[in-house]
Amino acid sequence: MAFMIAQRAFLKLYLIKMVEERGGYGYQMLEELKAEFRPHGYVPPQSEIYRALHELVQEGVLYRTKKLKGGDPSVDFQEIVLYHFTDEGRDKAELYRKQVKTDLDRCLGILHKAEQDNYA
Repeated sequence: MAFMIAQRAFLKLYLIKMVEERGGYGYQMLEELKAEFRPHGYVPPQSEIYRALHELVQEGVLYRTKKLKGGDPSVDFQEIVLYHFTDEGRDKAELYRKQVKTDLDRCLGILHKAEQDNYA
């Protein structure tokens, strides 16, 4: 058992939430996560975001589709990869959330104890 939750597990939790709420593509999710966590001193590495998305695809939680970013092929030729839940993806995502929640609770307990013991 790890001392703290792994960065990739943490990111996968947020990526699942983003796909669930609004879908999106990798760079968009990266920029949203950077903005959300910057005030807390954390900048998610691009490589970890894409590895986490790749793992979610390999695990059968998500699948990828490609489309032109602007939607008009005569104007914009940039192709983006969108992420969606597979048929079983929502159930797998919920199971993953439960597993990570256990780890988060354990980590929070450790962090609260360290704070109380050393900064009370």
